[in-house]
Amino acid sequence: MSKSDPVDKLVEAYTKMLERAMDAFNKAEEKAGSKLQHFIDEAREKAVELGELTREEADKVADYLKRDLHDAAGYVEKTGEEFKNWLGFETDLIDAELYNLFLQAADPTILELLELKAQASIYRTGEITGPGTLVCAECGEKLHFSKPGRIPPCPKCHGTVFHREG
Repeated sequence: MSKSDPVDKLVEAYTKMLERAMDAFNKAEEKAGSKLQHFIDEAREKAVELGELTREEADKVADYLKRDLHDAAGYVEKTGEEFKNWLGFETDLIDAELYNLFLQAADPTILELLELKAQASIYRTGEITGPGTLVCAECGEKLHFSKPGRIPPCPKCHGTVFHREG
C-alpha cells in the first residue's frame, strides 16, 4: 500500500479488507451473516497485524465496510430490486471483481443473520464508502463512486451528510 497518501491507503484497505473477508467467508462451511461480520473483524485484525493500518484506521475501515454491506443488503431485501440498482449507475463502471464481492456479501439471505452494528444509512464527509451513489441530505446532489473512495463535501452546497440513493 502507498504510505504517501493516507486517503489512498484507506481506500485500498477497504477493498483489501472486503477481499479477505469474502475469501474466508466463501471457504467457510457455514454461510451466516454473523460469520461475515466475524471475517470482517479478522480482516481488520490482519491489517493491523501486517502493519497496513493503525488500530484506529482499521476500526474505521471495518465500520465503513460493514455499513456499506448492511446498506446494500437492506436495499435488496426492502425493495426486491437487484443489487445493481443500489449502486445508482451502470455496473460496467465498476471493477468486475469488486462488483462480485459486493454482490456476494449483500445477498439478501445473508441479511437475515447480519448483526452489523454500523450507522446503517448515514454517510459523512471524510469517511470511506464503497461503490454506489450517495445523495446529499441538504440539497439532493448525487455523488457517484465507481470504486471505494473518500466522501468529499457536497460540490453543490458543501454539505457533509449523505445517504444512499433509493
